[in-house]
Amino acid sequence: MDNLSLVTFRRTTPDDLDYVMAQEQDGENSPYIRQWTREKHLVAIGDPYYAHFMVERIEDSRPVGFVILIGVHEPDGNLEFKRIAVSEKGKGYGRAAVELIKQFAFEQTNCHRLWLEVAEHNQRAFAIYRDAGFVTEGAHREAAVMAGKRASLIVMSMLRHENRSDPA
Repeated sequence: MDNLSLVTFRRTTPDDLDYVMAQEQDGENSPYIRQWTREKHLVAIGDPYYAHFMVERIEDSRPVGFVILIGVHEPDGNLEFKRIAVSEKGKGYGRAAVELIKQFAFEQTNCHRLWLEVAEHNQRAFAIYRDAGFVTEGAHREAAVMAGKRASLIVMSMLRHENRSDPA
C-alpha cells in the first residue's frame, strides 16, 4: 500500500531552514504542529540526539516535507517522532515518509519504542499513524496550545516487534 519509491530522506542543512520554517507556518500545517525558532532547528540539525531530515521526491529531489526525531541515542530505546510536515497533501508522500521513519528507527538505531503525539483534531495524521501500525496509548489532555486554542495530544507508539517491516 505504501509506495516507498515516492520519497527519500536526507539530513537537513541550514540552507533548508527557509523551507522548513515556511512549512511550519503554512496554513495547512500550522493548526496541527507547533513552530520552532530557526535557532532551535539549527541546534537540532547539529545535535546527534536529533534526526532532522528533509523529505524529497525521488523523481526530482524536490523537497516535499521534513521530519524531526528526538532521542536517537536514548539508552532506553525510546525514539520520539516529534514532527512531520508535508507540503503536498494527498499524494502519498506523508504515508511513504512514515514508513521511512519506521525503517530508520528500527533498522538504523537501537529504538525499541517509536512514539508520537498527534493533535486530537488532526484526523488525517491519526489515520496515517494508525494505518502504519501505531497503537493509541492515551492522551495528554489539553497539553498544547495550537492556533491559539487548547488541544489534547493523543499518544501513539509502536514497539520494535510490532513493526510489520521488521526483519527480526
